[in-house]
Amino acid sequence: MRLVTWNINSLRLRLPLLAEVVAALRPDVLCLQETKVPDPLFPLDACRDLGFPHVAHHGMKGYNGVAILSRLPLDDIRTPGWCDRSDCRHLIARAGGVEVHCLYVPAGGDIPDPEANPRFAHKLDFLRELATWYREAGEAGRPAVLAGDFNVAPLPTDVWSHRQLLKVVSHTPVEVELLNDLQKSLGWVDAVRAFVPPEEKLYTWWSYRSPDWARNDRGRRLDHVWVTPVLAPKLRSVLVARECRAWNQPSDHVPVLVDIDAG
Repeated sequence: MRLVTWNINSLRLRLPLLAEVVAALRPDVLCLQETKVPDPLFPLDACRDLGFPHVAHHGMKGYNGVAILSRLPLDDIRTPGWCDRSDCRHLIARAGGVEVHCLYVPAGGDIPDPEANPRFAHKLDFLRELATWYREAGEAGRPAVLAGDFNVAPLPTDVWSHRQLLKVVSHTPVEVELLNDLQKSLGWVDAVRAFVPPEEKLYTWWSYRSPDWARNDRGRRLDHVWVTPVLAPKLRSVLVARECRAWNQPSDHVPVLVDIDAG
């Protein structure tokens, strides 16, 4: 199974780029975040024309939204909600015997203070609830993938400057601690860092605000693919498709690819 996750930052706007990603990376399963399209307007035919006869989507107008496009049949489709909100951030479906979780964690705003910033408080509560849910669900032995935009860069090498970003949302100690707690919930294995040493700088997101993102290279690794321990020995390769950031009208995130021997 070749799985790709990508925060597309508006599916309908970037349908041409989606076609390029599919042609370049040839995924079997594609997890999308920030689709920004309500379910009645989801471009189902366009996705099927790209070679994905099986599609699950969970979206709303204007923001958020997640989708799973698959060449493999999808079943047991679920859409959990967190923090008493129905904001379309989590989609689960089984594909080829693997439970695929497509996740979009709240960004959290700009102020890293839950008292002063309700959006940051929501992000922290979201991560706490999610970790508790996975921990209580158990079943760490089942083959599962958790993929998406987690909006947290956990390692010092996941950001361009660990020191300068310690008080910037996405890399604050409290966010990192909560993401680590989520990872421990089922013993999730970071598929990308299983191949790329944690000492090596690695990013999946570059701000639109940078006048020359490639030269400045002030990125963050916000997009992740985790697998349950039973799948860890079956990981075959990974790729962060950095070149996609240079395409016309790109997302500020790039696709992340993981090959899994899921047979």
